[in-house]
Amino acid sequence: MRSKFSARKKFLESAHSTEWVYGINPVLEAFRAKRDIKVVYVAAGRQEKVLQITREAAIKGIPVQSPDSDFFDKTFPKGHQGVAAKVLQKSYMSLDDLLIIPAGKNETPLFVVLDCIEDPRNLGAILRSVDASGAHGVVIQAYRSASLGPEVSKASAGAVEYVPVAVVANVKHALRRMKQEGISVIGAEADAPKSLWEMDLTVPLCIVIGSEGKGMRKTVMEHCDSVANLPMRGKINSLNVSVATGIILFEALRQRFAKKALV
Repeated sequence: MRSKFSARKKFLESAHSTEWVYGINPVLEAFRAKRDIKVVYVAAGRQEKVLQITREAAIKGIPVQSPDSDFFDKTFPKGHQGVAAKVLQKSYMSLDDLLIIPAGKNETPLFVVLDCIEDPRNLGAILRSVDASGAHGVVIQAYRSASLGPEVSKASAGAVEYVPVAVVANVKHALRRMKQEGISVIGAEADAPKSLWEMDLTVPLCIVIGSEGKGMRKTVMEHCDSVANLPMRGKINSLNVSVATGIILFEALRQRFAKKALV
């Protein structure tokens, strides 16, 4: 079994290699975010967004290749849309750098800490909600967690290009550090006695999301200032982890807009 230290080292070293980005929107966002793109692969087609990609590549002097028709189906999962690019792998941010982002924007901190989210599609969908809600970044654990990669980029619809992500050896240490910075920690837990609607989400805040199926580990929950459930009225008392994260983030956004309106 690999150690947590070696897992984190692998995360950090991966930033110096290349990876695939596939799908029209992820590739377009890679251009818009000024990602270091090495080569673009495009299947035959005249769709406007595909033409936009080839025009951007030509302007930047990036080679464009048109591989055989079966290249995309053999190389990528469904949803590739006949577009892909080789890019320098996205780098992770240090926790210290992540924590100073809100001050630079003169905003109240809003972070998400993921406790062992292992499905890259869930991670990608969470990053999409983080970007849409204006949250300041995500903390993931190097050990037993999905890492940034092609599936995450596709599931995020390109939001991975804009969301700062810090990788740490242990999320419990990150939570302690955040609390030292005056950031309240709220965990999402289905069996919590209080609902999300009873929580003040306008304060400097970190939201902790547990893993698929198992939820937050008990040792992580012990580092939360409070835990909250999402009120549900249906017969199935659970939500996909990325859907739950989106609901929580937009409730925080709603409360913050409402508070500003009262000032």
